[in-house]
Amino acid sequence: MVQCEEAQMVITVCRDLFGTGRLIKATNLSLGPAACWYTSLNAAENMVTFAAGLHECSSTLQTPDSLVYSTNLSYNPTPASHPVILRTSPAVIPIECRYHRKDNVSSKAIKLTWVPFSPVSEERLNFSLMNDDWSTERPSNGFQLGEVMHIQADVSTGNHVDLRLFVDSYVATLSPDRDSSPQYAVFDFNGCLVDGKSVDTPSAFISPRSREDTLQLMVDAFRFAGDASNLVKCLPPIYLKVTAAEQAPDPRNKTCSFNKAGNVWLPVEGTRDCSCCEPGNRVGWLEDSLVE
Repeated sequence: MVQCEEAQMVITVCRDLFGTGRLIKATNLSLGPAACWYTSLNAAENMVTFAAGLHECSSTLQTPDSLVYSTNLSYNPTPASHPVILRTSPAVIPIECRYHRKDNVSSKAIKLTWVPFSPVSEERLNFSLMNDDWSTERPSNGFQLGEVMHIQADVSTGNHVDLRLFVDSYVATLSPDRDSSPQYAVFDFNGCLVDGKSVDTPSAFISPRSREDTLQLMVDAFRFAGDASNLVKCLPPIYLKVTAAEQAPDPRNKTCSFNKAGNVWLPVEGTRDCSCCEPGNRVGWLEDSLVE
């Protein structure tokens, strides 16, 4: 039996593989060219289970409307009682999982985490992946390359004053170590969505805000070149912070997107420009902020 799940294929094999009543050895079964081993053995029911990620023990074929993950279940018998005698024949069973391209095939492809901005218990941060029209949460958090992630962050203020939420910085890496390599800055310079400067990316904050305590943004899905898992990984924390809603944005608390048409950084709110999003202009901006 084959189950094609969102992030993995699960193959359950009866040890009476040939229907003769003779049980095969689980260790003689393997999956794919990498010869992946089984993950569990149910001795009571004589069932062997393989659970493998879609990119682990299979190959991928893209068609105009589908992604096809194919592999083989191999049975290679070893001698039982005599080193030159085999009592069963080897077998290769083709296995295929097919996904329509409009669906998502990688579960947990993005993990969004954050550092709490305050110890006050009444305040709660929420991160949500939303549908394209922002009306409801997305049922899955897996993305194909080329898709746009609609991300919404909001803070519940409880009995506190109204707050305005900001994304401060975020560097994507393949490990929890923020200083590891490779790495890619998505947000930097205290609120600049620097990924938006990349060619052919629609990454930007949504302006105007729907609420001061809510932040919506679009980020183009990506992965690191050479990463065999083909997953979008967001492992280190995304740093969020808040100010009182009545406080005007400043160089350290801002929300800026890059406008490619005008080749200029634009703020979501406020009248000050976002020129400090360019590394060469940042020192001047910080000096201005210190004297205000």
